[in-house]
Amino acid sequence: MENRFIGKVVIVTGGSFGIGRATAIAFAEEGAKVVVADWVEDNETIDRIKDLGGEAIFIKCDVSKAADIQNVITQTNAKFSRLDYAFNNAGIEGISGNTVECTEENFDRTIGVNLKGVWLCMKYQIPEMLKQGKGAIVNCASVAGLIGFPTLPAYVATKHAVLGLTKTTALEFVRSGIRVNAVCPGAIKTPMIDRLTGKKKEAEEQFATMEPIGRIGEPEEVAKAVLWLCSDEASFVTGHSLAVDGGWVAQ
Repeated sequence: MENRFIGKVVIVTGGSFGIGRATAIAFAEEGAKVVVADWVEDNETIDRIKDLGGEAIFIKCDVSKAADIQNVITQTNAKFSRLDYAFNNAGIEGISGNTVECTEENFDRTIGVNLKGVWLCMKYQIPEMLKQGKGAIVNCASVAGLIGFPTLPAYVATKHAVLGLTKTTALEFVRSGIRVNAVCPGAIKTPMIDRLTGKKKEAEEQFATMEPIGRIGEPEEVAKAVLWLCSDEASFVTGHSLAVDGGWVAQ
């Protein structure tokens, strides 16, 4: 186990489950102090970090609300007095249906969490990083940010937009020591995939066949990519969208 993040502080949104949980634990394993922000309170992430001897706090947060994000920053400062990294991972898939079937309510809610939420997070995270003159942010997009995906128009729109927002923010703060990148996961074993497949074996196999690698990915595989993008090993990487997708978009 490496110790790349000893003495550092990271915020992970959507950290109660799936990719967020795996990433929060991975940061803790390498010495970081972790703030888990999610609208669903689940103690497993925090408990597993503490079992590792790490330090973590949970803050309930709806990323679509500015006051909630500001509260995360306030509590992070009160507990740890700094912010070095952020993984803006919170997201929803919305309700399945084609563009005509998609409701305004579904579109607005998906935009609010997946896109506005990422913007709000960066809006309040970056000033904290500027105080140290250095920081790294990774936003969670999707292969649906690189290609189309029928029956999830709002989700696909938000993930494409997250990549544009990531590039713009990266350029704005590149001379200030802050790097901003994105990961684009393919089919990963998460609660979201479970909802999309209904946990049916045939549906899971369909997702696996979409992956040239021949299987669905593990949350820990995405976590490793996030940690690399935050680390000094990626010091010359910013504004990049990294596909962690088993070759999906290479087809």
